Amino acid sequence: MKAGWRVRRAEAADLAAWSLLREALWPQEDASRHADDIGRMLSRPHNAAAFLAVDADGVARGFAEATLRGDYVNGTDGSPVGFLEGWYVQPEFQREGVGRALIEAVERWTVQSGCSELASDALLDNLDSHRAHEACGLRETERVVYFRKRLRDHG
Repeated sequence: MKAGWRVRRAEAADLAAWSLLREALWPQEDASRHADDIGRMLSRPHNAAAFLAVDADGVARGFAEATLRGDYVNGTDGSPVGFLEGWYVQPEFQREGVGRALIEAVERWTVQSGCSELASDALLDNLDSHRAHEACGLRETERVVYFRKRLRDHG
């Protein structure tokens, strides 16, 4: 990561910048949901964390969110495990070590939280994400296809 960059834990004052980064990663979500999700993460500091990568001017250019999952996580050996819930770096700052620095912050938090494994997921067709995960030392463990059957309309 180039000089002037730093990764720090996200806080309530980061709501606007953090929300914009989440909107870039998950544009299909309603903007109000991002604020709600951020509020929930901040209210659970012992089992959820978020980190922002900020440039020399203090502008947030990427984020990573993680939780501790106590349920079974595909491909892991124990419980709880750290789980990378979201990870994004603005395209013009990718391939500069920013994403790796965010993952390293999540790894430190995960270990400090008593976990020995970090897990994540990515859509099957998101090959860029697969490569980014692998570049940071995460290894594919299995592939799963989820199914559902709607039993009744909710309308």
